Amino acid sequence: MNDKIAAYVDAHRDEIIAMWEDLVNTESGSSMKAGVDAVANKVKAALEENGAEVRVLEHAEAGNGLVAQMPGGDKKPFLFLGHMYTVFNNPGETIRRPFTIDENGKVTGPGCLDMKGGVVIGIWVGRALKACGWSDRPIRYILSGDEEVGHYKSTNAKEILEESKGCVACFDCETSYDDNSTVSGRKGAIRFQVGITGIASHAGNDPKRGRSAILEAAHKVIDLQNLTDWDLGITFNVGNIKGGTVYNAVPGYCELDVDVRYQDPAHLPMIEKNVQETCAKTYIDGTSTEILNYMVTCPPFKETPEGFKLFELLNQTNQELGYGVLTHKYVGGFSDASYSTLAGVPTMCSVGVKGGFNHSPEEYCWKESIFERIKLLAACVMKIDVME
Repeated sequence: MNDKIAAYVDAHRDEIIAMWEDLVNTESGSSMKAGVDAVANKVKAALEENGAEVRVLEHAEAGNGLVAQMPGGDKKPFLFLGHMYTVFNNPGETIRRPFTIDENGKVTGPGCLDMKGGVVIGIWVGRALKACGWSDRPIRYILSGDEEVGHYKSTNAKEILEESKGCVACFDCETSYDDNSTVSGRKGAIRFQVGITGIASHAGNDPKRGRSAILEAAHKVIDLQNLTDWDLGITFNVGNIKGGTVYNAVPGYCELDVDVRYQDPAHLPMIEKNVQETCAKTYIDGTSTEILNYMVTCPPFKETPEGFKLFELLNQTNQELGYGVLTHKYVGGFSDASYSTLAGVPTMCSVGVKGGFNHSPEEYCWKESIFERIKLLAACVMKIDVME
């Protein structure tokens, strides 16, 4: 069957690339609902062509998601996870940087790696298995339109958790790496804003009356960053500062956007207490500080014995197919693999196309890796009985 799968994939290389190109060139930044929904509609049509029954998860303020299932025997479904949008929200990004493959097989374009390539892999694994006569178990897909922003304007997190239950195993086709590594665990994430109110005044005529919200914020930035605890795996990052109006006015307001990563949910009360105590401290008399929109955006993707068993299957199969030795690592970036793991499903993440520099204009991946990974994941799905 592996030979049949490989022959099928090789015979459809142009179609695979065409689908990849079409999805990348469909502008779909996380705040571009119309574009994300357009990608979802294209993916829905491709899955229905595979024989899947598809349910659209419609959201008023976030990109739509999809839950789909290809029919199979009476065994537990195999699950593919992913997201259908990019982090690039500037209009015209796909015009400035369209999907391109150079003479060395290097692929560029917004989301080519993160993670339009992974979505294409999942679709074509199902297509290849069906075409080659394999239908031993159902194949389920859960694809979101707002993973990177923590599903904060949708019910996708709840849907992923519920729809993952009862699956035999899961591959999250997130971005993979040049060094043949995958991801076995990830940190959880918290996001919040800090709003600082001061007293605005003319910087030349009345500076003493002013109470600088930006100066107070400067102290808060240092204090928040210093809450990082490397030993516990807790990191704080003040990623954005917005404040003031004009250069010659003492600023009356400033806002900080803060990201926190953590490994252990048991640390959540301590993290929140530290944030509250830090923000309660005042350096500039006459200013006040408020914590806004404090939210745990994603739980950790925990490493589990069952997940490592799935990795061993993946690694063994990769070597059998002649693709070399795989490794796994623990990383700080979150993904929806957190929810499938919480649902009790053995999960491996970052098994998509191989490349680097995701979330940047330098994002790239390798053309051949999409064919390699379709063949690999299809072979693993056919051997997944060992997980039961």
